[in-house]
Amino acid sequence: MQINNAFYLVKPFIPRLMQIVLRRAMTLWKRPSTGGLWPIDEKSCTPPAWWSGWPGGKQFAFVLTHDVDTAKGHARCELLRKLEEELGVRSSFNFVPERYAVSSKLRDRLTQNGFEVGVHGLCHDGKLFRSRQIFLRRAIKINRYISEWKAVGFRSPAMHHNLDWIYDLEIEYDSSTFDTDPFEPQPTGLRTIFPVMMNGKSSRPGYVELPYTLPQDFTLFILLKERSIDIWKRKVDWIARKHGMVLVITHPDYMKFDARKRTAEEYPVERYTSLIEYVKSEYEGCYWHALPKDVARFCRDSLARFSPGPSPHLKM
Repeated sequence: MQINNAFYLVKPFIPRLMQIVLRRAMTLWKRPSTGGLWPIDEKSCTPPAWWSGWPGGKQFAFVLTHDVDTAKGHARCELLRKLEEELGVRSSFNFVPERYAVSSKLRDRLTQNGFEVGVHGLCHDGKLFRSRQIFLRRAIKINRYISEWKAVGFRSPAMHHNLDWIYDLEIEYDSSTFDTDPFEPQPTGLRTIFPVMMNGKSSRPGYVELPYTLPQDFTLFILLKERSIDIWKRKVDWIARKHGMVLVITHPDYMKFDARKRTAEEYPVERYTSLIEYVKSEYEGCYWHALPKDVARFCRDSLARFSPGPSPHLKM
């Protein structure tokens, strides 16, 4: 974490294009050493002891989530919402409460149309987990936004996480981890393509950890400069065979919705829609398309059936 802290100290003084160049160089340097662990970690497909399968006997779960990192991404959310409605899918949108103005009208429009709203850190400045004191101070504000937005889910920016500290957030699920992603600042993954049940601590109830299981769009298209969704397809096919959870994080900030020239941190939105169309066409009737909150609640119910008793704390 010391390297991460140092990076975020100097980040405001590095031009955005240079940040991307540096991160791209580091990612490309790492890539040759990721064989056998990325994009697929073969050891991540063992289901938990309490697992009894997806609702309706579906083969796998399909979960769409978006992290809205900037005001530019916020301005594109309506375009993305309409696009997903046309495709017949729903997703969660995670907003940063104190980095840009989050529209209450947008949040209402999303939830009224079957989408989900979650909280994405507080400031997106890399400081949330710098110390326990900072986290607790910010957790008070985060919990206020969770309550105000009627949210039940949280995701930390940059996938920074301390799963023990997350208990201080008043949430049903967290999604700040992954099965495998060696390109993240905290590169150690949970090594599972299934939800993880986290024990309650003292008076705090437990929560469900939902790791993302497809590479993030920013990693795939901006840092690695992939021009197709072949890696996404390959991972979807593998997760489907293993009956796991396909959970993807994309960012409207980096999606290009028109034909104008793309910047160095944009990719055609058609790549995202192609993922949805691929799952719908190749696996029609085989998957459970759900919001993160629905997956979390299903897992709680599954654990209760597995371990009947008075108000069980969640068990990892």
